[in-house]
Amino acid sequence: MNLLILGGTGFLGPHTVREALKRGHKMTLFNRGRTRQGLFPNLVNLRGDRNPDKGQGLSALRGKKWDAVIDTSGYIPKLVRASTELLAPNIKQYVFISTVSVYADFSKIGLVETDAVGKIADETINKVTPEAYGPLKALCEQVAEKVMPGRVTNIRPGLIVGPDDPTDRFTYWPVRVDRGGEVLAPLPKDKPVQFIDVRDLAKWIIKMIEDGHEGVYNATGPEAQLTMAQMIYGCRAATNSNVTFTWVDPEFLNSQQVTPWQELPLWIPGEESAGQDQVNIDKALSMGLTFRPLAETARDTISWHKETRGENYEFGSEEDSFGMTAQREKQVLAAWNARSR
Repeated sequence: MNLLILGGTGFLGPHTVREALKRGHKMTLFNRGRTRQGLFPNLVNLRGDRNPDKGQGLSALRGKKWDAVIDTSGYIPKLVRASTELLAPNIKQYVFISTVSVYADFSKIGLVETDAVGKIADETINKVTPEAYGPLKALCEQVAEKVMPGRVTNIRPGLIVGPDDPTDRFTYWPVRVDRGGEVLAPLPKDKPVQFIDVRDLAKWIIKMIEDGHEGVYNATGPEAQLTMAQMIYGCRAATNSNVTFTWVDPEFLNSQQVTPWQELPLWIPGEESAGQDQVNIDKALSMGLTFRPLAETARDTISWHKETRGENYEFGSEEDSFGMTAQREKQVLAAWNARSR
């Protein structure tokens, strides 16, 4: 098949390109050429901008034909409209990579694809903020479907993890466990967590194109419910680290002003967000979504981290970065241990 990817040089993009090539498909990349230039020098790289009002805009795509388009870089509805309207006459399928963040009510356990999505007062805003991210993605989905009815595949991943992940939202845990020592872990142990290895997602995206499936699909994992404890102990099983875990209750973490999700990734206490890590994926499973073992994801993430960042990388050391600095973790653990004596 002849495929076009809008983006293709970030995190999910390269893994998707590699999977397509491995399965014998032809790939064309369209991007601004600013990120990881030269990543795929043997492929056709078209230069332009998602915004048709900037530079040459989408002109490099005009008049060309593809079997399917994979949109990994659509965040603003009017820009998704521009690309779908231009491409619609010349493609069969438009695969839009959305997010489970589109949902309006995360207090619900087992969110399915037909549940209500979030709304935003000003649908014309051009800035993606944490509050606007989900509703804007929902609008992008709707725009694509309106322009290309019956030919759109809207994929809603949860947290995407694995090698090349720049966010540290999962990476923090296997790397921190691998470093050893006393690790601060948040209670409750049985809190569900969900995520998907980027390579599993990429493989399934290409399969969905090959099989010609359209519609909306939640895409996170694993297949069976995974708890915080199972995730953390699973990371330990993937290493030879001499590590111990100190499990700390949410009330104490709150008293220490530990930021959920930010300082302790995957930890979001409270019933109002209980559904965020219990999204229903039955529809995607029925379409062949599969998952590699947690240990494989953990080991490969650790290896990538060591190769690209080195041993001295400090989590949580910059504004808006994820994870705890070593000093911060020691301080909270010292306070907890002193209270427990």
